[in-house]
Amino acid sequence: MENVVDELKLDAQRTAIVVIDLQKGIVRFSGGPHANAAVISNVVRLLERARQVGAQPVLVHVGGAADGADRLKPISDQPMRTTGQMPHDWSELIPELNRQPGDIVVFKRQWGAFYGTDLDLQLRRRGKDCIVLCGIATEIGVESTARDAFERGYQLVFAADAMNGSSAEGHVHSIERIFPRMGRVRTTEEILAALTPAACE
Repeated sequence: MENVVDELKLDAQRTAIVVIDLQKGIVRFSGGPHANAAVISNVVRLLERARQVGAQPVLVHVGGAADGADRLKPISDQPMRTTGQMPHDWSELIPELNRQPGDIVVFKRQWGAFYGTDLDLQLRRRGKDCIVLCGIATEIGVESTARDAFERGYQLVFAADAMNGSSAEGHVHSIERIFPRMGRVRTTEEILAALTPAACE
């Protein structure tokens, strides 16, 4: 059966742009397939449009206690490479995001932006039921947040060129195999054109 790509329409009053982990300690690293500078540029464009039309910017960053006591410590085949004390600015949002007073800022201690935070409460009390996801890393923080949002009944749109993976393979797997089952994968340009002051349809 041939897939039919519907015309994307996003009602700004019901939409949040959720930016995952664009912080100093993460954007220093690149995995692929995009250049992080291009990803940041597209995210900035999405945020600027959101602020113009009344959609809700949400800036998510990850961190924890200086001594690492609140970090997850799974016994795993591929342990996290970061050990010891993080640089003092590791969790700071990058200045390009141009944080504004009306932005929601979410601090998390794990991959997903819902667990252990008030993100769901903040979105529902503002009547937001559609989430545009972007940020780094595609197959880690973005996908973890997407899975939680999907299970909570949010409509999801993925800005494919406004996110980057820890590897090109990981990014492509999420974009091609996971995200299309949970929502709609679109480009930044398509999302900008769809985001209007008046139907996440």
